[in-house]
Amino acid sequence: MKTTDIIRRAGRNLRRAKMRTLLTSIAIAVGGFAIMASLMAGEGARQYIDRLISSNIDAKAVFVVKDKRLIGAQSGQQADLREYNPDSINRYGNDYKALTQKDIDKLAARTDLEKVRPVYQLQPKYVSFAAKKDKKYSSDVSVFDGALAAEVVAGKQLGKGTELAAGEAVIPESHAETLGQSPAQMVGKQLTVTVVQTPQKIDEATLGQVFAEKGQAGVNELINGKELHKTFTIAAVTRKSADQTQAMRGIGINAKVARELSDYSTKGTSQYQKYMSATAVAKQDAEAAKKSLEHDGYAAATAKDLQQTLFRFVDILQAIVLCFGALALIVSIFGIVNTQYISVLERTQQIGLMKALGASRRDIGRLFRYEAAWVGLLGGALGVLGAWGAGVALNPVISEKLHFGDHKLLVFVPEHAAAVVAGLMLVAIIAGWLPSRKAAKLDPIEALRTE
Repeated sequence: MKTTDIIRRAGRNLRRAKMRTLLTSIAIAVGGFAIMASLMAGEGARQYIDRLISSNIDAKAVFVVKDKRLIGAQSGQQADLREYNPDSINRYGNDYKALTQKDIDKLAARTDLEKVRPVYQLQPKYVSFAAKKDKKYSSDVSVFDGALAAEVVAGKQLGKGTELAAGEAVIPESHAETLGQSPAQMVGKQLTVTVVQTPQKIDEATLGQVFAEKGQAGVNELINGKELHKTFTIAAVTRKSADQTQAMRGIGINAKVARELSDYSTKGTSQYQKYMSATAVAKQDAEAAKKSLEHDGYAAATAKDLQQTLFRFVDILQAIVLCFGALALIVSIFGIVNTQYISVLERTQQIGLMKALGASRRDIGRLFRYEAAWVGLLGGALGVLGAWGAGVALNPVISEKLHFGDHKLLVFVPEHAAAVVAGLMLVAIIAGWLPSRKAAKLDPIEALRTE
């Protein structure tokens, strides 16, 4: 028998048992749906991550630290008893090797890096706004990153590469809402950041001298610490865009002013001019700069490292969903085997007649395997179409809820769909192997005698 004739005959046989064929195909479709949905979600997540990385991080950006634990290059719990390191910095109860001003100068002098900037850990005492003169607020204050294109609600446009002037500040839309003002009302108004200089250790002789010169007010200033008030004009109000990983949570200011505030608040302490990390831009290849930094005793991470970390997280989630799809397929395999065995028993006489008329064992085996392939094709098509339909229906809802903008989380890739259908057909053929083998081995005379 010709292969095309066997394929057509297999299709006709399945049409005679429509309900059984449909139910078996649906069992396969469940697994196919789960697999296709996970592939769509994985593709969408990867595209979204690519978009975030390209929009938020310069491809040549390099994140530099002294302590490898900060970027996951080294793990392990911190020992209870550690050798004292004068160049360490304490954060969240842990001691980390810190970058000193000497390190920053050394990085700035490198020929493979430019725009070296330490990450200032500003801890203002309070922030006050001209819009609410009678109140003081707590807020994060950090350097405004001009490498990112911020979505401006009101005020000065802040494209990539924009740097704030020394007296300018940027606030998030949430700050305006808390103050009961519209973004447009906040633009042009002033805010004041207050930082405190940590009180110094003072001996009795110094206290006596200060008291004699300035009185009790001078002594209080020494004991309680001096305050520095920096006033800024709000240049813009921003909000999170679909291409940003997160909204700006605090106030953004100029880098030089941030350094001034940081140096003032830590002067005379062990934390003076010590930084957990620094950012830089590679002049040529970021990966080459990273390797060179590691050779010199630093730890570094690039945009590619961040991308790979996020991809690894997506891969883990995708693998979990694929496991559920695989379980559904395993169940459907038993369904195919059972259905095919029943079909062999019901068509014993037909098989005997075909053999008596000259059909070979090979033709009989192929007939049942092709029937299984048809079931796999139908189930795969149903699963893939179901996943595509779910994507069309859910993408607008997901984009709205997660503020993805025009980005789709469930991305349908035709090549993936074809691979899923082909894979399910192969699984179905393998599942139908034993029943087809039984059918091929039937004795034609005994088969014709069966009632």
